[in-house]
Amino acid sequence: MGSPKATLPMFATEATPGKVTFLDHLVTLARHPRVGPVRVVLGANADKILRRVPLKQEWVLENQNWKQGQLSSIQTALRSLPAQETDGMILFLVDHPLITQSVVDQLISAFYSSKAPVVIPTFRGKRGHPVVFSSSLYSELLAAPADTGARAVVWAHKGEVLEVETNEEGVVFNLNNPDSLRDALGDAARV
Repeated sequence: MGSPKATLPMFATEATPGKVTFLDHLVTLARHPRVGPVRVVLGANADKILRRVPLKQEWVLENQNWKQGQLSSIQTALRSLPAQETDGMILFLVDHPLITQSVVDQLISAFYSSKAPVVIPTFRGKRGHPVVFSSSLYSELLAAPADTGARAVVWAHKGEVLEVETNEEGVVFNLNNPDSLRDALGDAARV
């Protein structure tokens, strides 16, 4: 992408007016009334991201094992949670920033009303992000195999996964290269 995804600018939204980065937007969404501690796990380019995106110090975790993949970041966040009990976690991925507060509200509401251990948004039958994991799955996430990561936990509970259909295509946009970013932001009105 030419710079860390977390620092890439995106269009303004109702939740994040003005010019914001992917990470600014996702942190705003994570500050939901039903979400407790916020964790931002940084790996490669942590210093550059911290210079560009203002974050509360207590939110920031540095994953020294970031080269081992996404699961190592999830595990870093889980290990940092305070001693008090949490109901679950909503996992935002920096390369899936085109989501709205409405989707987050819908997923959190579905999690609490259904008691499902995994809640996943879908768009036209395709699974997307963010994903909600119940705290009952934390030990499985901590023990998940590195090669399959959190997907292994989702697969292990496939009969218990709640899919929440949304009309927001942003849940399935994975922005991993300049072309995908151009395509997605060109279609921002559909998100």
